[in-house]
Amino acid sequence: MATSNWFPRNAEDNNSAVINLTDSMLESDDLDATAADPTRQPDASASMERQEMPRVERNGEDPQSAFMDAVKTQMAETVWQTGKQQARKVFDVYGNIDLLRPYFDVEPKTVVHRLVLSLLPLRPSSTPQKAVGELYGPLMIVLTLVAILLMGMKDAGHTVREGTLMGSAIGISFGYWLLASGLFYGVSFICNTHITFLQVLSLTGYGMFSFCIVLFLGTTLHSAVSHTLFYTSWAILGGLSSLRMVGVYLSRTKGRSHKLTIALTVAALHLVFLLYLHFTYHKIVAAVASIR
Repeated sequence: MATSNWFPRNAEDNNSAVINLTDSMLESDDLDATAADPTRQPDASASMERQEMPRVERNGEDPQSAFMDAVKTQMAETVWQTGKQQARKVFDVYGNIDLLRPYFDVEPKTVVHRLVLSLLPLRPSSTPQKAVGELYGPLMIVLTLVAILLMGMKDAGHTVREGTLMGSAIGISFGYWLLASGLFYGVSFICNTHITFLQVLSLTGYGMFSFCIVLFLGTTLHSAVSHTLFYTSWAILGGLSSLRMVGVYLSRTKGRSHKLTIALTVAALHLVFLLYLHFTYHKIVAAVASIR
């Protein structure tokens, strides 16, 4: 009985001993092989596979959902970059506009004072006359001229094949302001006149104040038969503004020939353009029947 009881228990112990011995032998064989050949690397593929299998099982997601997540992430990144660029553009535009602020920073009473001075020529002198460098007053004068031209076009029944009356009035007003200023500045450069382009823009713009007065009087009070009122206002107001502009250029120019060139250019273009505006965009009712 003692023998029979001992044998199964000993068999179990022997079995466990055999299994443990086998595992330990395998491990010792790996260690001995590695020790014998230092250049041999342990086979890590099996261990990596055993480590990767649980990870794949844990992270076993649908490939379609992973692709959608990647697309959403990319779209969010694109939207963020686009919004960032647009915000930067807006900031840059605001910064550029802020650079123009000194040229429009002027009080209304100062503008009124300069409007009056634009019709009061000064005596010629050897010292350069003051020429302001602001654009608020000239811009308001040009916009006022646009409104007066629109009224004159409607009164004259002026038709435009392509575009609108508003576009024509804006093109004429701003076109003269910019092109005439460019011409005056070019002639001033040739004649060695000490004046900047900003000052030329301001001087030409304030000179157009006489256009507004003359055209408004010609549109509202002008007679259909007589042009006396128009020619009188053209000679007085247009002449005064021309003399004011010419005086500024002459005080900053050296040499008689240069002074004569700049004076004729400014005065002629200023007065002729005023005539063009009146006779092109003002209604002249001629009593054709009575004339015949």
